[in-house]
Amino acid sequence: MSSNRHILTAVAWPYTNGPRHIGHVSGFGVPSDVFSRFQRMSGNSVLMVSGTDEHGTPIQVLADQEGVSARELADRYNRIIAEDLVALGLSYDLFTRTTTGNHYSVVQKLFTTLYENGYVFTRTTKGAISPSTGRTLPDRYIEGVCPICGFDGARGDQCDNCGNQLDPIDLLSPRSRINGETPEFVDTEHFMLDLPAFADVLTEWLKGKEGEWRPNVLKFSLNLVEDLQPRAVTRDLTWGVPIPLDGWSDNAAKRVYVWFDAVIGYLSASIEWAQRVGEPEAWRRWWQGEDNESFYFMGKDNIVFHSVIWPSILLGASGRGDQGGEVGPFGELNVPTEVVSSEFLTMEGQKFSSSRRVVIYVRDFLERYSADALRYYIMAAGPENQDTDFTWAEFVRRNNDELVAAWGNLVNRSVSMAAKNLGEIPAAGELDDEDRRVLATSREAFATVGARLERSQFKAGLQEAMRTVAEANKYISDQAPWALKKTDPERMATVLHVALQLVSDANTLLTPFLPESANKVYAMLGGTGTWTGMPRIESGHDTIGGSEEKVDYPVITGDYADNAARWESVPIAVGTPLSRPTPLFTKLDPSVVDEELARLAGDAE
Repeated sequence: MSSNRHILTAVAWPYTNGPRHIGHVSGFGVPSDVFSRFQRMSGNSVLMVSGTDEHGTPIQVLADQEGVSARELADRYNRIIAEDLVALGLSYDLFTRTTTGNHYSVVQKLFTTLYENGYVFTRTTKGAISPSTGRTLPDRYIEGVCPICGFDGARGDQCDNCGNQLDPIDLLSPRSRINGETPEFVDTEHFMLDLPAFADVLTEWLKGKEGEWRPNVLKFSLNLVEDLQPRAVTRDLTWGVPIPLDGWSDNAAKRVYVWFDAVIGYLSASIEWAQRVGEPEAWRRWWQGEDNESFYFMGKDNIVFHSVIWPSILLGASGRGDQGGEVGPFGELNVPTEVVSSEFLTMEGQKFSSSRRVVIYVRDFLERYSADALRYYIMAAGPENQDTDFTWAEFVRRNNDELVAAWGNLVNRSVSMAAKNLGEIPAAGELDDEDRRVLATSREAFATVGARLERSQFKAGLQEAMRTVAEANKYISDQAPWALKKTDPERMATVLHVALQLVSDANTLLTPFLPESANKVYAMLGGTGTWTGMPRIESGHDTIGGSEEKVDYPVITGDYADNAARWESVPIAVGTPLSRPTPLFTKLDPSVVDEELARLAGDAE
């Protein structure tokens, strides 16, 4: 595996219409962090960016219902979401928001470039309005029967059953999700992105990803490009990025469509990060040239935006569609190396639904259980390649049988025996065949697990890492060092040295998955300094929501580059003092299952 690569980890932007639940972070959050931590440990230069997606009519509708402004609602959930993602240990280099002046500027420059290159044009379309209020209805607030597959419950922008993109007027029997009324459709002029102009280059690009992308993502994307249609990039609304063209910029009732501005956030966040670190042009290392790679993480409902629409924007802004064109102010921009999409997580057999209270929010979860326990469950049993059901019984089982009884037990008994009997990491005497075999197996796991993580095969990578934990536990049980204290103390010291080396190796293998506990194990083994960096909240400073005054807002960042964690087996330091360890994980009482199911039933009533 090569090193010193520039790797962009682009993480889907959570929408600020409420706190995020565990289904959300199983798709965009934890997988992207495991990938980024592994890449940093491998010696690569990682830039992990995202932020809160804050525009669009749904925000305005919810704000009206709560009697606050759209800006106030976005401010509230921006902070809540940032705090929750920090608590989960997600190592963003920058997690920002789409309402910053910087973001507005980047969006408007790309919009203008696409317009000047002929890839954005105006068209009169039918827009949905509420008959009772006269206000525009957002696409996602209109439901009906999908004209393609017949699914009753398709949204005005997309059918989640068949995955096809829709417009509200396409729906059969359309109805407003706000009040159930039938919307009226009126003529309105909008700007359209000429997606068909990118069909050929998108098809060639996607076919080149055979064997590299997850099959479900690639197949779905290739199907989409077979029938591309122009797609609106503006909407009749007041909360969003102004249209940056003469005659349109002062129109308070039309704004850039939220899906268009949100995907541009990957670029604007990278530019904001570069400004924060005092190197305004540093973002280019991750966006231009052939020596960098970009990986986009999301749930499957966002595939189209990342494998079709965002690449089209990037291609058009670089003059690489059917009509050619000039390279825009940001230079030629790279399209994604890979779109890494997860499937859906359900909960106790039901689809997550905040409105029906079939949900558990990240904040509520972490008030009762550890972040690493949730991260472990998501990576071991989450929706990597197929829809998966979260159950409390399985969460408790995996916590108790795998984190507590397997990994936690290995750490506790190895460090405890060495601390109690020797007080330090002992030197090894002569190694026998079993010592050499188990150490070799442990070292070889770095290549095996690393190959899995390099391909975003997180579940398989975690299984391989836990196999080394099982091997180490078996080694200790077979060697029984507790029985050697009086009969062969030298052999006892050798066995404990090997056991501690196995603990150190396993901790490194598990660091991307379990960063908080990895720091604890590093300290238990006498490590000093930071093993793997954890995120923190700092202040950004910019205009927000089109205002003129610059204000502070929360961003996630952290120090990750100069940590001790490296993706390799490092010999433990003989003579390092050891203390009796504290338990790494908490065993959960089986009654937790009934308590949580009762809480869920109460919330759903």
